[in-house]
Amino acid sequence: MDYRKLLGKVESAVLPYFGGGTVDAPSRRLRVTWPVAPGWWRFEVKGREATARELASPEGLEALPRVRGHVWGTRLVREGAVAEGLALMPEEEPPRLSPVTARRWHDGTLLFEGVEFEGEAEETARRALEEDRALGDARGVSASLRAAFGFAVLEAASRSTGIPFAPVEARARVLDVAREGRAEAERCLRGLAEERVRFLRMQAEQEARREAAARAQVQPWRDADASSQRLGTRDGRSHTRHGHRRAEPDAGAWAERALDKAGARLLGHRRLGDGLLEVVYTFMGERFVTVVEAATLRVRDAGVCLAGADTQVTLESLPSVLKEAIDTDVLVITRHA
Repeated sequence: MDYRKLLGKVESAVLPYFGGGTVDAPSRRLRVTWPVAPGWWRFEVKGREATARELASPEGLEALPRVRGHVWGTRLVREGAVAEGLALMPEEEPPRLSPVTARRWHDGTLLFEGVEFEGEAEETARRALEEDRALGDARGVSASLRAAFGFAVLEAASRSTGIPFAPVEARARVLDVAREGRAEAERCLRGLAEERVRFLRMQAEQEARREAAARAQVQPWRDADASSQRLGTRDGRSHTRHGHRRAEPDAGAWAERALDKAGARLLGHRRLGDGLLEVVYTFMGERFVTVVEAATLRVRDAGVCLAGADTQVTLESLPSVLKEAIDTDVLVITRHA
């Protein structure tokens, strides 16, 4: 087989593009040659690269799994109080708490499909939300509608208290919020805030111990180096306490590959100085901000409460830890951006 011909083959594919540096075909992830506006595009695919040529109508949606739930902002809330982001929503927003359907794309992203016929339950929940009342034990309200209502109440309480939250942090208590209303929402948010304060205090103490240990290690090295210079034994070679370091320009691409292997998608990154890199990415429908060492991708601040175990994981292994925390309803996010 002449692999040069295979690599040079040009194909056409209609794919949904969500932004960023990649686009997902049914069987593989492709690198976008240059970004365009999110939407359905006809791409010219050559090897592992895709070039957007023109806007196109959706194709192949009917073969994708359908997901039903209720809309909360730009999320679909389904059974289990799972709130997932909806991609490529229409310009005209659906009414709050509407029943909607979506199709799950090959990378797991939910593509908005349409609004379904609603009944009295949606109007009951919408009216309670407008009047700042709890749902209580109102009959006929489905689990997904009840959860969407609870998230909407939490969102309002978050604005008034200034305490941010992510749906995965409040999932275990969102039905209680729907039943009890604003007071329960504020209790939930204050609990998250207290947990973050405890974690940040512990993190600061650990960082202080780490810096003290680093200073204790550096001083003998400096003394030995000064001694070797006095004795004329310095050999002129470059010494480093960090060992092999990856070239600076490679850090972003390396982080993207690590996240891709773990099932996450890189949204952006920036350098923070002192050899650190801030990485913003999505995983399981949530947005995370993590600080890593640019040279090794070892985590310095996971952006979530890991009980002080941040430095024991890497950017590639962190998503599996996040998944366990999400699945067991113990995730607490400490870096909101």
